[in-house]
Amino acid sequence: MKTQHQVVLSIGSNQGNRLENIESCIDLIHQEVGTVIRVSKLYETPAWGFESDAFYNCALLLHTSSSAHKILNQVLKVEKQLGRIRSNQEGYQSRTIDIDLIVFDDEIIDSEKLQIPHPLMQNRNFVLLPIQDLKLDWKHPILHKTISELIAISPDNSVCTVVQDLRCPLNEIQLDKFNYIAFEGNIGAGKTTLVHKIAADFNAKTVLERFADNPFLPKFYKDQNRYAFPLEMSFLADRYQQLSDDLAQFDLFKDFIVADYHIFKSLIFAKITLQEDEYRLYRNLFDIIYKEMPKPDLYVYLYQNTERLLQNIKKRGRNYEQNIEGEYLDKINNGYLEYIKSQTDLNVLIIDVSDRDFVKKQEDYVFILNEIKKKLG
Repeated sequence: MKTQHQVVLSIGSNQGNRLENIESCIDLIHQEVGTVIRVSKLYETPAWGFESDAFYNCALLLHTSSSAHKILNQVLKVEKQLGRIRSNQEGYQSRTIDIDLIVFDDEIIDSEKLQIPHPLMQNRNFVLLPIQDLKLDWKHPILHKTISELIAISPDNSVCTVVQDLRCPLNEIQLDKFNYIAFEGNIGAGKTTLVHKIAADFNAKTVLERFADNPFLPKFYKDQNRYAFPLEMSFLADRYQQLSDDLAQFDLFKDFIVADYHIFKSLIFAKITLQEDEYRLYRNLFDIIYKEMPKPDLYVYLYQNTERLLQNIKKRGRNYEQNIEGEYLDKINNGYLEYIKSQTDLNVLIIDVSDRDFVKKQEDYVFILNEIKKKLG
């Protein structure tokens, strides 16, 4: 799982419809660059370093797994989409949109194309005041001062006036309306990766399946007939214990719970892997446990076709998974879909992600969030 970087961008505009330019820029960044987590208020500030019309400025906090240099290239493309034409003329100029990369985690970057933190941020109120709105737990890694401390010693005497609040795209997807969301999918569908990403973006507590700790799993893939029953029983016991503990102990500092499995998957896999007499015994035990388990407020099934699943399994490189056959994955998919059809009291959302890469492509991640938003609506 890639780490989500915390990135601060500063945005300005002093040509055309400044508000519209800023709002369009925020939307494009959220759609194409990374997840916009917070947005500052909108400020009007005098042109800095040259005579021109006043600027509208804001700052935003971004989550992304991309490198700082990749983000720089992406925001330059956004500027171009919004009509910014960069010239070779020296000095400051008016512009429809201007995006500066100010902060990238706690890193110090000094390359030909990029300097992080931005070397002039401490001298500019139109950068510092909006960043203060983001309420970051961050200290300048070179100057060793917080944003508030930098504002207090800033040499900039220009007046920056608050104009209005700005819309944050993420606030429109109110996942915290749910207490418990379960994401499900076949082997290799990417549910754990997605849960990590959503938890980081929406301040959620994660409940993650502990398959890596199961001693029977590698043995099962070598000899399914021998190890199917102990594998399914150990998974059932572990899932029951984990969900009972984690769902009962709600984290006061998190807004909701998001899980990368639902306990009913135990029955789906058991039906495929167990002999008929073993399955009957297993089903009796499962039914007793299932009655006591909380049901998710939203059950999201990530559907991927078998060809894509096999590609993902090969790419992530777990040795014991490399001999999984397409026929086995087909059976699992069919088991999930049959289960979903039978659950009349479960709030289900099926999202086809066969042609999407929500790890590398921000627009595909936003697509998933928008599908959930539609379900909320």
